[in-house]
Amino acid sequence: MKKIILFFFLTSFAFSQSRVVEPIDSVAYYIKLADLYKNKDNFKLSLKNANSALKYASNYKDILGKSKALTTLGTTYFELKKIEEARDYFLKSINELNSLPLSSDLALNYYKLGLCYMSLEEYEIAENYFKEAENIYSSLKIENKELINLQKGILYKNKGKYTLASNIFSEIISKGDTNDDFNTKAEALYQIADIELKKNRNNLALNYLTRALSINSKGNNFEQRIKILFELSLVNDNLLNLSESHRYLKLHVNLRDSLIQLNKKRLASTDFNSIKESERVDLFEQLSKENEARQRTSRFTKLISILAIALISILSLLSLSLYKNNIIRTRSNEMLQDKNHELEIAKEKAEKASQARADFLSTVSHELRTPLNAINGITHLLLEENPKENQLHYLNSLKFSGNYLLTFINDILEINRIESKNIEVEKIDFNPKELLVNIQNSLKQLANTNNNKLILDFDENIPEMVVGDPTKMSQIFLNLINNALKFTKNGQVTVLAELFGTNNNVATIHFSVTDTGIGIAKEKQETIFDSFAQGSIEINRKYGGTGLGLAIVKKLIDLLGGNIKLESELGKGSNFYFDLEMEISSHSVEKEKEEELMLEEDIDALLEGKNVLIVEDNKINQMITKKMIEKKGMIADIIDNGEEAVEVIKNNNHHYDLILMDVHLPGINGTIATKQIRKFNQKLPIIALTAISLNENRGILLSFGMDEVITKPFEPNKFYSIISKVLSNSKSAA
Repeated sequence: MKKIILFFFLTSFAFSQSRVVEPIDSVAYYIKLADLYKNKDNFKLSLKNANSALKYASNYKDILGKSKALTTLGTTYFELKKIEEARDYFLKSINELNSLPLSSDLALNYYKLGLCYMSLEEYEIAENYFKEAENIYSSLKIENKELINLQKGILYKNKGKYTLASNIFSEIISKGDTNDDFNTKAEALYQIADIELKKNRNNLALNYLTRALSINSKGNNFEQRIKILFELSLVNDNLLNLSESHRYLKLHVNLRDSLIQLNKKRLASTDFNSIKESERVDLFEQLSKENEARQRTSRFTKLISILAIALISILSLLSLSLYKNNIIRTRSNEMLQDKNHELEIAKEKAEKASQARADFLSTVSHELRTPLNAINGITHLLLEENPKENQLHYLNSLKFSGNYLLTFINDILEINRIESKNIEVEKIDFNPKELLVNIQNSLKQLANTNNNKLILDFDENIPEMVVGDPTKMSQIFLNLINNALKFTKNGQVTVLAELFGTNNNVATIHFSVTDTGIGIAKEKQETIFDSFAQGSIEINRKYGGTGLGLAIVKKLIDLLGGNIKLESELGKGSNFYFDLEMEISSHSVEKEKEEELMLEEDIDALLEGKNVLIVEDNKINQMITKKMIEKKGMIADIIDNGEEAVEVIKNNNHHYDLILMDVHLPGINGTIATKQIRKFNQKLPIIALTAISLNENRGILLSFGMDEVITKPFEPNKFYSIISKVLSNSKSAA
C-alpha cells in the first residue's frame, strides 16, 4: 500500500513539474536549435529558431527566456558583421534582464555590447560596457576575467597606452595552455606583436606572431588567422625576409578570399523574411508538441530514479553527519574552553603589564619632576640675581636643559594619561581667535630663530566664542607649530582656521598648520603619529626632539572628536589638518574681556605684604618656593606636614592670606589636609603644588576644595599669575 501511495505521489509531482516549466524548456529548446544551426553555418535556421524562442517566451511572459533569445539573435547578427542590428538586440536583452536579480547573463550582454562598440571604433563607450560586465562578475564572485582583460588591453592599445596594454596581454599569455582559451591567447600574442611592430622591434614582433599562429592552428578562428598571416608578411618584409613575407602574404590572400566567399554564402542563405508566416507557425507548433512529449517521458523516468537514490543517500549522509558533528562539537567545546582559559590568563597578564608600565612611568615622572623643580627653580633665582657675564652662558644652558627634560617628562606623562583614559574633555567657553593669537605671539621668538614667518589666517565668520577644551587646543597647536618652526628654515608657517558651516548651534571648523620645511617621506607618513617616531635617525640627531609631540596631538584630536590628516612632500613642506565640531557659546567677547581686566591688575602691588603658608616637606623645594614668594614682597612661613598645617590654620584662622599646599606629604597628604581645613574655613585660598602624576588631574585636586593647581617645576610667570588670580578672586568674593 505504501509503495502505491509513493508511486502516485511521485507521478503527480513529476507531471505537475513538467507543466510548470513547460514554457522555459521550450525556449531553451529553440535556443539550442539556433546555436546548433549557427555552428553549422546555417544562419537562416538559426535566426528562425531564435525568433521562435523569442515569440514563445513573449507569449508566456518569460523574461529570462526572452532575454536569452534576444542575446542569441544579437550574437548571430554579430557573426554576420551586422553590428548595429546586433547592438540593438543586446540592448533589448539588457533591458529585460535589468528587471531581474543580478546575473552572469547581464554581464555577458554588457561584454558583447562592448564588442559591438569596439567594432564601431567607439572605444570610450566600449570601455564603459566592459567595466559594467567586470563589476557584475565581481559582485557575483565569478572568475571570468580573460576575455574582458583582452578587450581592455585592446582599448589601451588603441588609446596609445602601450605599457598598460602590454602588461595585460603578457598576463594572458603567461597562463598555461591547459586551461587557456586558444583564441584569447592567440589574440593577446597578436596584439602585443602589433605593439612591438609599432615600436619597430621586428624580431620581438616576429616571435610573438609565430607563437600566435601556432596557438591559432589549434582552433578554427579563420579571421584571426588572416590577421596574423598579414602581420607576419609585414614583419618579414621589414626584416628583408622577402621569400617568407611573400609566402605569408599568399596564405593570407587565399584564406581571406575563401572566407569572403563563405560569408557571401552565409548572407545569401540568411533571408529570414522569405519564410512564410504559416510555415513558421506550423513548425513552431510541431516542435512544441514534440518537445513537450519528449520532456514529460524523460523527466518522469529520471525523477523516480533520482528521488529514490537521493532519499537513501540523504538518510545515510544525515546519520553519518550527525555522528561526526557530535564528535567534532564535543572536541571543539573542549578546545574552546582551553583557549578561553588561556586568553583570560593572557588578558590578565597584559593588563597587569600595562598597569605596571603606567605605574612605573608615573612614579618615575613624578620623582624626576621633584628634583627638576629644584634645578629649574635655583637656575631662575640665580638668573634673577644678576650673575657674572661668564656665568650667564652656563645658567642659560642649564635652564635650556631643564626645560627640555621637563618637556620630555610632561610628554611621557601626557601619553600615559591619555592611554589610561584618565583624562576628561572640558566644556568651557573660550575665544578661538584669541587662543591662536596668543600662541602666535608666544612663538614669534622661536620663528625668528630660524628666520621664519609665522602667519595666522583666521576666518572672521568663525563664532567669537565657542564651547570646548582650550587647554587641549593649546597643546595641539603648540606641538604642531613648534614642529613646523623647528623643521623650517628661511620659510613660512601658516596657521589656518576656516568655518565649514553651522548646524543646530554647532560650528564645524577646519584647522591646518602648513610649513615650507623639509617635508616627510611617503614611507614614513603612516608611522609619523606613533610614539617616539620621527622621520629618520638623521633628523632626530640634527633637530632633536622626543618623537612624542605628534602622538599626543593625534590622541588629543581623537579625544575632541576629530581626525588629523597629513599631506607632505619631501623637500617642499607639510600640511597637518583636521576638523572639529564646537558648540557656539552664548558668552560674548565683551564679557570675557571684562573678566580678564579684573585679573590684569599690577601683580606686584597685589602680592606685596601677603602672608603665605607653605606646606612642603622637601627642603630644597621649601627654599625655592620661599625665595620666589619673598621675591614679590610676600611673607612666607613653612610647615613640613599636613597635620600641623591643619592645626596652625585652625588656631590662626585669619592670619594667612594664602596656603601653598604640596599634595604629597608625610602623614596625611595635601588633599586630606585641605579637606579637613574646608570643614572650618571655606574662604581661605589654597593652591595645590604637585609634580602631577598619572592618577592626578586638575579636576580631582579641585574636588578636595583646592582653588587652583600649580605644577612643579614652577614656571615663574605662571606661578605668580596663578597666585595673583586666586588672591584677586578671593578679594572679589569677600
